[in-house]
Amino acid sequence: MDNNTTAQSDPAARLDRWLWHARFFKTRGLASAAVKGGHVMVNGERAKPARVVRPGDWLDITKAQQRWRVEVLAIPARRGPACEASACYSEDPQSRVRREAQLEQRRLDRQLTPGTAGRPDQRTRRRLRELKQG
Repeated sequence: MDNNTTAQSDPAARLDRWLWHARFFKTRGLASAAVKGGHVMVNGERAKPARVVRPGDWLDITKAQQRWRVEVLAIPARRGPACEASACYSEDPQSRVRREAQLEQRRLDRQLTPGTAGRPDQRTRRRLRELKQG
């Protein structure tokens, strides 16, 4: 009985589990690997997957080419739908603006890249390489 009262008054969760529950990573194993690789910082410090996170902690998350800076608002009880997951954190406004600008830049880069009809042959691959380099 006493443990349940303590858990409710001081909610906390393992970092890798929270990242998985909040849907930043598809599996808990991927979340754990990202934390071990130094792609997740807790309050500006490198952490281990078993690090306990609580509401009020700030996380810097790097995944592929995207970066988030989020504040932990709640500890989810389960890995639920995305709307429940997004209620567990709030993203820093500067982080959101920077991330959206990067997404827009990548979208524009894709539009400028010449397309090919089907699979490119050797000659087309050379031309594409020349365009990317020069």
